Amino acid sequence: MHDILAYCESIGNWPASVAYAARLAAAFDGRVTGIHACPPPSVVSYPYDTPELMASLLDVARQLEDEAIASAPSFEAFVRARGATRVAWQVAEEELPRALKLAGSWHDLLVVGRTQQTPGGSVSAVGGMVLGAGLPCLVVPESHAGESLPEGMAIAWNGSVEAIRATHAALPLLRRARWVTILEGEQRSPASLAYWRPPFELAAYLAAHGIHSETMFLSKPADSEGALLLDAAKQARADMLVMGAYGHTRLSEWMLGGATRSVLEHIDMPVFMRH
Repeated sequence: MHDILAYCESIGNWPASVAYAARLAAAFDGRVTGIHACPPPSVVSYPYDTPELMASLLDVARQLEDEAIASAPSFEAFVRARGATRVAWQVAEEELPRALKLAGSWHDLLVVGRTQQTPGGSVSAVGGMVLGAGLPCLVVPESHAGESLPEGMAIAWNGSVEAIRATHAALPLLRRARWVTILEGEQRSPASLAYWRPPFELAAYLAAHGIHSETMFLSKPADSEGALLLDAAKQARADMLVMGAYGHTRLSEWMLGGATRSVLEHIDMPVFMRH
């Protein structure tokens, strides 16, 4: 977890998610790259727009891009003030999904903020980043003010491949945690794991990585309601929830599954997700 990508919807007013990314980089002696996307004028224009309007849109786009590029010193100062020493600032003249997918190719983790006020912080926008970026994502609520990494972590466990992938990606954080709780709900039986003998045991997997865990059994399926998972995580004294992120169907990754959407709607602690 040494190359951390922090998405910045706006410039200058750096959110809690960027501060968290900086603290992660400081803890793991890593590098933080802030990324801001400036879609080209062709994305917001129509074929029947006049040349004059196109020229005006191009001027506005160039001005916004120049302002974003000029915000690099502010971003670097903000991140360094929170302990990170290696910082970079990237402005992409590209649509956000494509920009994140490309930049994610050389990063270990994407950190994004979940806000109520901005379009980029909506449930659908954040969910799209989680499902489409192609790398693990840490979603940080705007209200989060923690100054340290999690001491307690909870893992939403239902036996799915997505939950296994999320746990594997979160191992660096899980090793640092003082206590880890498995929130065990109704088990899925994915076809890809149906014939494994013995079946995958999460507690044994964690123990093999030097991580002691306790198990809390949920009274309802672990993927039924995000509020249930977040409440159970707080009961386990967790500061972060780890879970697989699910699309509504395998044919349409951009439609969020019920648990993913519900957790993002009720989020009140950092949530580590992997699709």
